[in-house]
Amino acid sequence: MEIYGYIRVSTREQNEERQVIAMTEFGVARAHMVIEKQSGKNFERPLYRRLLKKLKPGDILVLKSIDRLGRNYEEILEQWRILTKEKKVDIVVLDMPLLDTRKGRDLTGTLIADIVLQLLSYVAQTEREFIRQRQREGIDAARARGIHCGRTAMKRPENYGNVYDSWLRGELSCRRAAKLLGVSHTTFQRWTKKDLQT
Repeated sequence: MEIYGYIRVSTREQNEERQVIAMTEFGVARAHMVIEKQSGKNFERPLYRRLLKKLKPGDILVLKSIDRLGRNYEEILEQWRILTKEKKVDIVVLDMPLLDTRKGRDLTGTLIADIVLQLLSYVAQTEREFIRQRQREGIDAARARGIHCGRTAMKRPENYGNVYDSWLRGELSCRRAAKLLGVSHTTFQRWTKKDLQT
């Protein structure tokens, strides 16, 4: 029986130290801690996939909290099923003692764990959706105040007018015009499309 810890942070700027400390206190060896810096929106994570292949029946997978496993309600439930039913691995969620499959293997214990898991998975996904909604509302509010969101528009080179006229007359291809301006083909197309509409 081996004990593994799965640690996930969404971005490279986030610090995983809090999760590492919790794993160490539980007794997970540093060599058995898998640290992944990726979003929890799905399970297309290389280190998680590698860990999943490595796990054997009777092994224990430790998580700091259920949202470290993921943030998609249906996928969390599916991964939980794969881990506990197919791989026959025990899971310990440190922040939620009810989600410890090592104990309470009777019908009542399994039922309680399943209910708690469904509730927490739902909360994790709802939180993710709220974050996206707040971001959208923030962007809409900023635009309403005249604040530009996103990348600053690239300024057109001084020779744009001449190149644009040559392109309009059919003297230059779109790609050749873009090359003369030192921009991508897509950027030149976007500029011309805007100019043709005005």
